[in-house]
Amino acid sequence: MAKILITGAAGFIGSNFVRYWLEHHTEDEVIGYDALTYAGNLENLDRFQDNPRFRFIKGDIGDMDTASAALAGVDVVVNFAAESHNDRGVLDPGIFLRTNVLGTQIFLEAARRCGVKRFHHISTCEVFGDLALDEDRAFVETDPYQPKTPYNASKAGANHVVMSYFHTYAMPVTISHCANNYGPYQFPEKLIPLFVTNALEDKPLPLYKTSQNKREWTHVDDHARAIEAILEKGKVGEAYNIGTGVEKTVEEITDIILQTLEKPESLKTYVPDRLGHDRRYLLDDTKLRKETGWKPEISFDEGIKETILWYKDTPEWWKRVKSGEYEEYYNTYYNNTLGKN
Repeated sequence: MAKILITGAAGFIGSNFVRYWLEHHTEDEVIGYDALTYAGNLENLDRFQDNPRFRFIKGDIGDMDTASAALAGVDVVVNFAAESHNDRGVLDPGIFLRTNVLGTQIFLEAARRCGVKRFHHISTCEVFGDLALDEDRAFVETDPYQPKTPYNASKAGANHVVMSYFHTYAMPVTISHCANNYGPYQFPEKLIPLFVTNALEDKPLPLYKTSQNKREWTHVDDHARAIEAILEKGKVGEAYNIGTGVEKTVEEITDIILQTLEKPESLKTYVPDRLGHDRRYLLDDTKLRKETGWKPEISFDEGIKETILWYKDTPEWWKRVKSGEYEEYYNTYYNNTLGKN
């Protein structure tokens, strides 16, 4: 039996990871830790509130006192907490550096002082920069960091901090890089939930003019399985790429959404590119597969359709998030339930 603390637990990937761990590690105690900023949604954790092995703590990774109290007796940390949207990073780079770099360092230090046995940090393929659309290669773990946006740079900085704790303090850390995730409960500022929900409301789908830029796509459950494999079989002090080899352009993703929902192409609208818009990401995950035996289990064709239909079938969730009604829900729910734990 182990006690695992998951930061960013009320977010998209974090909440799905909480579910995965509770289902597959039935003796472990799971602590969800989240500052509940705009993308942290307590509704994502509704399904666990009656599980005696789960409890939630509201806290910022940059708050040493709260972090230290939460980490008492914890064996494993999986750190999802991060500001993660490139567009917001362009508008307010300071919060990205404070949360992703300084916040990571403070939480690492708290974990070190509390004697945490394993600290796994979630990073991104974007620390490596981008690839040309016709480039015949994928990023490997030893590639130099060449971030191009404030978000990318903040994640690269966090990686350096994490590895410094391994080399300086012998802290048992690992890092994983992943590309674009998809699945249920993703905040509707990201491509797939934004375009699906806009299409369902017959609103325009705003594609950047360079809509042929490519991304590698990983289902959130395959991401969870990869983290599990790294925790169980990975080597401390190492970084691992999580990839699928499935590349799709924004245009292709948009077409799949429109076809699945039987919506017209006239909903497409083209807008100017954001600053620092990367062309392509692709990860070589040979190291992860060889050392742990992990491989993705969910085909993209199956996973993307299930994801699109999940948003179609749960309008009460995304309409509340998009409308801003979530703040009222949060105040009531946190104060009356989770806030008492």
